[in-house]
Amino acid sequence: MLTKKEQRLRRSRQTRIRIAQQGVARLTVNRTNLHIYASVVSGDGSKVLATASTAEADVRKELGAAGKGGNAHAAQMIGKRIAEKAKAAGVEKVAFDRAGFAFHGRVKALADAAREAGLQF
Repeated sequence: MLTKKEQRLRRSRQTRIRIAQQGVARLTVNRTNLHIYASVVSGDGSKVLATASTAEADVRKELGAAGKGGNAHAAQMIGKRIAEKAKAAGVEKVAFDRAGFAFHGRVKALADAAREAGLQF
Protein backbone atom coordinates (compact mmCIF):
# COMPACT_ATOMS: atom_id res chain seq x y z
CA MET A 1 0.00 0.00 0.00
CA LEU A 2 1.45 3.34 -1.09
CA THR A 3 1.17 6.42 1.07
CA LYS A 4 -0.52 9.53 -0.27
CA LYS A 5 2.87 11.19 -0.88
CA GLU A 6 4.28 8.13 -2.67
CA GLN A 7 1.22 8.07 -4.95
CA ARG A 8 1.72 11.73 -5.83
CA LEU A 9 5.42 11.25 -6.53
CA ARG A 10 4.61 8.24 -8.69
CA ARG A 11 2.20 10.36 -10.73
CA SER A 12 4.81 13.10 -11.12
CA ARG A 13 7.55 10.80 -12.43
CA GLN A 14 6.12 10.35 -15.94
CA THR A 15 5.57 14.09 -16.37
CA ARG A 16 9.16 14.83 -15.37
CA ILE A 17 10.46 12.30 -17.90
CA ARG A 18 8.33 13.82 -20.68
CA ILE A 19 9.44 17.37 -19.83
CA ALA A 20 13.10 16.31 -19.70
CA GLN A 21 12.81 14.96 -23.27
CA GLN A 22 11.45 18.33 -24.45
CA GLY A 23 14.51 20.08 -23.01
CA VAL A 24 12.59 23.23 -22.06
CA ALA A 25 12.56 25.09 -18.75
CA ARG A 26 10.16 23.61 -16.21
CA LEU A 27 7.79 25.48 -13.89
CA THR A 28 7.35 23.24 -10.85
CA VAL A 29 4.72 23.68 -8.18
CA ASN A 30 4.66 22.34 -4.65
CA ARG A 31 1.80 22.95 -2.26
CA THR A 32 1.45 22.35 1.43
CA ASN A 33 -1.51 23.14 3.66
CA LEU A 34 0.02 26.48 4.62
CA HIS A 35 2.06 27.57 1.58
CA ILE A 36 2.51 27.22 -2.16
CA TYR A 37 5.92 27.23 -3.84
CA ALA A 38 6.88 27.66 -7.49
CA SER A 39 10.26 27.47 -9.19
CA VAL A 40 11.58 27.60 -12.73
CA VAL A 41 14.26 24.98 -13.41
CA SER A 42 16.52 25.09 -16.48
CA GLY A 43 15.89 22.69 -19.37
CA ASP A 44 18.69 20.32 -18.37
CA GLY A 45 17.53 20.39 -14.74
CA SER A 46 20.85 21.67 -13.45
CA LYS A 47 19.90 25.19 -12.32
CA VAL A 48 17.00 26.85 -10.52
CA LEU A 49 16.44 30.08 -12.45
CA ALA A 50 13.67 31.66 -10.35
CA THR A 51 11.63 30.90 -7.25
CA ALA A 52 8.58 32.37 -5.56
CA SER A 53 6.61 31.26 -2.55
CA THR A 54 4.14 32.43 0.06
CA ALA A 55 6.85 31.81 2.67
CA GLU A 56 8.81 34.89 1.47
CA ALA A 57 8.70 37.77 3.94
CA ASP A 58 7.45 40.47 1.53
CA VAL A 59 4.72 38.16 0.19
CA ARG A 60 3.56 37.42 3.72
CA LYS A 61 3.32 41.16 4.43
CA GLU A 62 1.21 41.61 1.30
CA LEU A 63 -1.10 38.76 2.33
CA GLY A 64 -1.92 40.59 5.55
CA ALA A 65 -1.72 39.86 9.26
CA ALA A 66 -2.76 36.22 8.97
CA GLY A 67 -0.25 35.66 6.15
CA LYS A 68 -2.48 32.96 4.69
CA GLY A 69 -0.59 31.26 1.87
CA GLY A 70 -2.95 28.30 1.62
CA ASN A 71 -5.61 29.82 -0.61
CA ALA A 72 -6.26 30.55 -4.29
CA HIS A 73 -5.64 34.30 -3.92
CA ALA A 74 -2.14 33.62 -2.58
CA ALA A 75 -1.54 31.13 -5.41
CA GLN A 76 -2.47 33.82 -7.96
CA MET A 77 0.06 36.19 -6.41
CA ILE A 78 2.78 33.57 -6.64
CA GLY A 79 1.86 32.80 -10.26
CA LYS A 80 2.28 36.46 -11.17
CA ARG A 81 5.55 36.71 -9.20
CA ILE A 82 7.13 33.60 -10.72
CA ALA A 83 6.24 34.82 -14.24
CA GLU A 84 7.92 38.18 -13.58
CA LYS A 85 11.01 36.54 -12.09
CA ALA A 86 11.25 34.02 -14.94
CA LYS A 87 11.04 36.80 -17.54
CA ALA A 88 13.76 38.69 -15.68
CA ALA A 89 15.90 35.53 -15.91
CA GLY A 90 15.22 35.44 -19.67
CA VAL A 91 12.71 32.57 -19.71
CA GLU A 92 9.56 32.98 -21.83
CA LYS A 93 8.53 29.37 -22.49
CA VAL A 94 8.16 26.74 -19.79
CA ALA A 95 6.60 23.31 -19.34
CA PHE A 96 4.18 23.20 -16.40
CA ASP A 97 5.07 20.51 -13.87
CA ARG A 98 2.26 20.08 -11.35
CA ALA A 99 4.33 17.43 -9.51
CA GLY A 100 1.48 14.95 -9.26
CA PHE A 101 -0.94 17.47 -7.74
CA ALA A 102 -4.39 17.70 -9.35
CA PHE A 103 -4.72 20.62 -11.81
CA HIS A 104 -7.44 22.18 -9.71
CA GLY A 105 -7.85 24.88 -7.10
CA ARG A 106 -4.57 26.48 -6.01
CA VAL A 107 -2.42 24.74 -8.64
CA LYS A 108 -4.78 25.90 -11.40
CA ALA A 109 -4.92 29.44 -9.95
CA LEU A 110 -1.12 29.64 -9.99
CA ALA A 111 -0.92 28.34 -13.58
CA ASP A 112 -3.59 30.73 -14.87
CA ALA A 113 -1.96 33.74 -13.18
CA ALA A 114 1.44 32.81 -14.64
CA ARG A 115 -0.12 32.53 -18.12
CA GLU A 116 -1.79 35.92 -17.75
CA ALA A 117 1.49 37.47 -16.66
CA GLY A 118 3.03 36.32 -19.94
CA LEU A 119 4.63 32.92 -19.40
CA GLN A 120 3.93 30.49 -22.23
CA PHE A 121 3.16 26.83 -21.54
